Amino acid sequence: MPKRPFRVGRSRTGLGLFATEPIKKRTLIAYYVGQRISTAEAERRENKGARYLYELNKHWTIDGKSRRNLARYANHSCRPNAESDVVKGQVTIRAIRNIKPGEEITYDYGEDYLRNVIGVSRCKCDKCRAKRAKAQRERRLKAKRAAARKKRLNGHANGKAR
Repeated sequence: MPKRPFRVGRSRTGLGLFATEPIKKRTLIAYYVGQRISTAEAERRENKGARYLYELNKHWTIDGKSRRNLARYANHSCRPNAESDVVKGQVTIRAIRNIKPGEEITYDYGEDYLRNVIGVSRCKCDKCRAKRAKAQRERRLKAKRAAARKKRLNGHANGKAR
């Protein structure tokens, strides 16, 4: 079996793929493999809680539930370092930039998945976490300024001067 440039390990969202050696831009990382099923069957499985469904087109979907499908561990990111592509019915995961050892391998699952499954406000990728943290800091700072302003105004209203 060929040596893989990644390992499966603990990530912020469960299990993820992590580079074990440098991966150059445009390098094939993995194939997303599994049983090819109709879209109707995929919808039935999804309603029963199936995960790891990759829609190829409006007729076919790959059910990547098998643990042999290591590409299923690549997590979503709004600022990914890899991308998925369907070529002749096969799904490939390729690096879109150089990936350093220890870095998690991620790709964008798409707008529909983000909106309907993950939820935009619950995305745990680095970009979204940083954006939420910045918004939280700004809210705290705004509240602190409002409290200081209120205190200052109350002091002037009571005839006190600084």
